[in-house]
Amino acid sequence: MQSPIFITGIGTDVGKTLVSTIVTEAICGNYWKPVQAGFADGTDAQWVSAHVLNTQSQVYPELYRLETPASPHIAARKEGKEISAKSIVEKSRELLSISGKTPLIIEGAGGLLVPLSPNLMVADLVKELNAKLILVSRNYLGSINHSFLTANYCRYLGLDVAGWIFNDDYLSYEEEIVEWSGYPSIGSIPAMRELTKTSIHEQAEKIRESLLVHLK
Repeated sequence: MQSPIFITGIGTDVGKTLVSTIVTEAICGNYWKPVQAGFADGTDAQWVSAHVLNTQSQVYPELYRLETPASPHIAARKEGKEISAKSIVEKSRELLSISGKTPLIIEGAGGLLVPLSPNLMVADLVKELNAKLILVSRNYLGSINHSFLTANYCRYLGLDVAGWIFNDDYLSYEEEIVEWSGYPSIGSIPAMRELTKTSIHEQAEKIRESLLVHLK
C-alpha cells in the first residue's frame, strides 16, 4: 500500500488548501482533510471539490468536523470530542485501499505543531501515517524564520519531506529557503487574482512534472 501525501504549512493561512487543490488536480489524486475546525464559510473539502477540474479525483468527507474556529484540540474539547491518531490512521488506510493506485492527498490543520489533542500534534500524525510531506511556505514578514523552524523540525523528527511549494511571489526568498533548509523546491504558485477551476488547472500543469519527480 502506498504512503499518503501530507500537505502542511509553516503556519495558518499560508495557502495549504489552494496548494492541496493544485496538487490534487496535477496528479489526479484523491483529497482528504481529516480534521476541519470551523466551517461557517464552508469546509476546505467543499472548496477543493468546487475547484478541481478533472473528473477522476474524489474528495472524501472529514473524520472530525468541528464547528468552533479554533485550534483543533480546543474545538474538540469544547464540543465534547477527542481526536484520535488511531482513528485517523485507520481511516487513512481504508481510503488508501479504496484509492488503489490513485494518490491520497491529506491536508493538515495549520502547521506541524498544531495540537489535535493534548498528546497529539500534527507532526505526530504525519509520522504515524508514514506520509510523504509537502511544505507550503508563503511570503510575509517572519516567513523565513517560520520556514526554517518547520524544516529543522522535520529533520529532527526524520520526516520524509518531498520539498517546498511556495505560495505568492517569493523573489529571492525562495532560493534562500531552498538553499538554507536543504529541501528542494517543487514549484511556485504566483499571486492569483482569480481562483477558478481553469486558473488552478493552469498552475497544476506547471508543477505536474516536478511533483512526479519529487514524490517518487
